[in-house]
Amino acid sequence: MRFRVAASLVFGLLLVVLIPGSGQAAAPAAITAPAATTPKPNWLPADKQGFGTSRTLASKVWFTLEGGELSEVYYPTLDTPSFRDLQFSVDGVTERDGAVHRAALLDPHSPTYRQINTDKSRRWRLIKTYVTDPSRSVVLIDVDFQSLDGRRHRVSMFANAAPSNETDISPGSCSPSGVLASDARMAIAVAASPALRHLACTPSSDGIVASTASTGLTGKPGHQQLILALAFAHDRSGALSAAHASLRAGWTTVGRRYANGWHTYLTRLRQAPRSLASVREREEYSVSEVVLAASEDKTYRGAFIASPTMPWAWGTGLQTPSGPYHLVWSRDLYEIATALIADGDVAAARRALDFLLFRQQQADGSFPQNSDVTGKPALTNLQLDEVSDPIILAWQLGAHDRATWTHVKLAADFIMGWHDDQGHTAPYTPQERWENQAGYSPATIASEIAGLVCAASIARQNGDTASAAKYLQTADAWHAQLNAWTFTTTGPYGSRSYYLRLTKDGNPNAPTTYNVGDSGPTLDQRAVVDPSFLELVRLGVVAPNDPHILSTLPVVDAQLSADTPNGRFWHRYNGDGYGEQRNGAPWDVGFPPGSQTTIGRVWPIFAGERGEYELAAGHGAAAELHAMAAAANAVGLIPEQVWDQNPPSGQSGFAPGTPTFSATPLAWSHAQFIRLAWSIAAGHPVEQPTVVACRYVRTCG
Repeated sequence: MRFRVAASLVFGLLLVVLIPGSGQAAAPAAITAPAATTPKPNWLPADKQGFGTSRTLASKVWFTLEGGELSEVYYPTLDTPSFRDLQFSVDGVTERDGAVHRAALLDPHSPTYRQINTDKSRRWRLIKTYVTDPSRSVVLIDVDFQSLDGRRHRVSMFANAAPSNETDISPGSCSPSGVLASDARMAIAVAASPALRHLACTPSSDGIVASTASTGLTGKPGHQQLILALAFAHDRSGALSAAHASLRAGWTTVGRRYANGWHTYLTRLRQAPRSLASVREREEYSVSEVVLAASEDKTYRGAFIASPTMPWAWGTGLQTPSGPYHLVWSRDLYEIATALIADGDVAAARRALDFLLFRQQQADGSFPQNSDVTGKPALTNLQLDEVSDPIILAWQLGAHDRATWTHVKLAADFIMGWHDDQGHTAPYTPQERWENQAGYSPATIASEIAGLVCAASIARQNGDTASAAKYLQTADAWHAQLNAWTFTTTGPYGSRSYYLRLTKDGNPNAPTTYNVGDSGPTLDQRAVVDPSFLELVRLGVVAPNDPHILSTLPVVDAQLSADTPNGRFWHRYNGDGYGEQRNGAPWDVGFPPGSQTTIGRVWPIFAGERGEYELAAGHGAAAELHAMAAAANAVGLIPEQVWDQNPPSGQSGFAPGTPTFSATPLAWSHAQFIRLAWSIAAGHPVEQPTVVACRYVRTCG
């Protein structure tokens, strides 16, 4: 395992001093906060080593772990980070900077995590175990401090509260009673056993709260334990009451109920498929089930977020809002829901569909680029695959009731009639799958065709034969034109004939140039390929042995694949800049186009999508499933990206095939792993809509 320690940016501190002695009250010791290196604190990095919540709806709190400490806590909804971080300091050195970190998942069937932080000089060790209370919104932490050198040590605790994700205003007052922060919408309180004493706190204009306290714990040799309750509620008294109630319930009781809730949930799902050939793959499957279930909001059911993280530039400065990853994307939600169907949680998949149709869909039938968990649009760009995906999901769920049909018809009619003021019409899309280009995209066109065919099926079940005929006529016309729009025969690679990432003008043989986005270069459109063309096969639009598919595969492999010790992965497209800088520093939205300051790394999801193609082609996909499992970090969380063969220059510890600092966990990655496992067991892609495949690629009875 590779441990990475980032610079500690601690602003506004809760200071809990663990005083040597017999447990009698003592005044807080004076400790100087680490020097600020930026004018405003950041959210923590996105490579999480833990993500947990209870299975109950009563506990509306989610925790994340990173860098050996508690990182962002979300409350009361999963798009609202309300707490920045909590960590300890020993003899004036933070555990983030002064310790070697190890994270462990204690049970692959429950998100119960432990952090083991050992002093680099092996003088002490801090062991912290995390759960949430199923009965209330409380993160409960068992803290075990060990002196390894036989000496007493001064142990302090730092915490930063940022209530309601509103970090540009003061969060309100706090008090010696244990309330760390409060505003008009929520309060955060802390309590401990042994009890904290002499708590004092000071709010700042940055929305971060400074607090101090003391406790009767000692740093003498041996084990010294503290049970800490970090509580969230609508008001101050509620937060304090919740913290003390969790402590009274006790660590053993709360932890057992937390784990049992998850065990019960998992036993109601399908038994894991036989395709999982190793212990690692079986454990990864359970972790993936838990990650997907934990990614659903508890107030707005069916709202599954993309990731509980703020990667790179999205975490720079405690801006409001805090970034797009913990929003709901139609495309990501489709990927999650199809995995839930395969796994046996059809009820959750139906909740996802209901969220899409009855909360997120706009009056004109479109879907926003993403929304918060209430369905309110956040980023408002239009991506026509995100309009198509809910239609396909409705078909897969067999949802053809009148209310569903009304919304499906709105979406299908929107796709049919979309146009812009420059004369473009569908299937041209204002943004494709990677959200930074407009044009004719094979992947998006695959979704649009599949969406219209599925809509026609639902229309017929509702007696609307006129709409069904219209949708099929358009789908067939687009299918006939697909290659003319997106398949070049004059490209610079291989046989010169292959599908492009997209064309800007519908002419794949034209030397049209465009900037690929995310600080990447400006290239001839014929020089940019993308593994996403395999959506054509996955969705049943083109046969796996079609010569256009077969001629594109070697080009994409030669241009974009990376063989690593953990398996083979692929880049998104030529020149992709959405990744770390060359020296490992974060990607930044401020980089100018064409700067090539950053490098997009390889994505585990492409191993899964390639595996689904191999199955459709009649081959095996065990290697792709293994690669996805191997891409996970030490606790089984699969990232958005892993390092390729070109790690940051001058840096050690960036092993190819291991997670980058990208969004971890990415729900899409875990969904793809589950879906591939079931597809291998079935011998074919389980998510492929047969109504589409029967129209275009095979004869059906």
